[in-house]
Amino acid sequence: MSGGASAETIAAITGAEPRDIGLYHEALTHGSSGAADYQRLEYLGDRVLGLVIASELFRRFPRATEGELSSRLHVLASGETCARIAQGLDLNAHVRFGTQAIGDGGRYSDNIAADVLEALIGALWLDHGDDPARAFIVKHWGEMIDGQVSAPKHPKAALQEWAAAKGRKPPEYRLIRREGPDHAPRFRVGVIVGKLAEAEGEGASKQAAEKAAAIAMLAILEGLKE
Repeated sequence: MSGGASAETIAAITGAEPRDIGLYHEALTHGSSGAADYQRLEYLGDRVLGLVIASELFRRFPRATEGELSSRLHVLASGETCARIAQGLDLNAHVRFGTQAIGDGGRYSDNIAADVLEALIGALWLDHGDDPARAFIVKHWGEMIDGQVSAPKHPKAALQEWAAAKGRKPPEYRLIRREGPDHAPRFRVGVIVGKLAEAEGEGASKQAAEKAAAIAMLAILEGLKE
């Protein structure tokens, strides 16, 4: 899409008519295109997203502790959650890529999808201010916020707690390999808990691979009988 997404498309995605359409075109531009890309807007949108979700959690869960709120926020603002929402909006279909990035599978990258979603939030906040940005976030995250009856626990935290409860050494993670181009990398990470067991996981970021490894390790440990 050499000209960028239309005003009608942007309005359908964000729920607000664009005033400065250039902001949204920047949010929907990958660095491989050779034009100004989404990175600065992603930086801003990440902060807006975090603030809105944190404030919604604070309001909706008045009895939750700081630790519980932080745990919820970590999951709701994670790259995995952002990518899932971005995919539901089919955002990558509207991103301007260079030819090489398209050939490397940029349109199917979870990392790019998550980044573009945050950039779009940044553009919406700059263009319209707090209320439309909050409305967009609440629309797409609201049910997930309300649906978390108990605070979610990150797999790495669960594995850490398991090791501590069993008197084992803390989990140790190591990067096994990194493959793929910079805009669509794949990481494989291994994790061990002393000499008890080891597991591996893959992901589009080192953090995602560590999470996958922790999930694999927890499944192994669940099957062990001590």
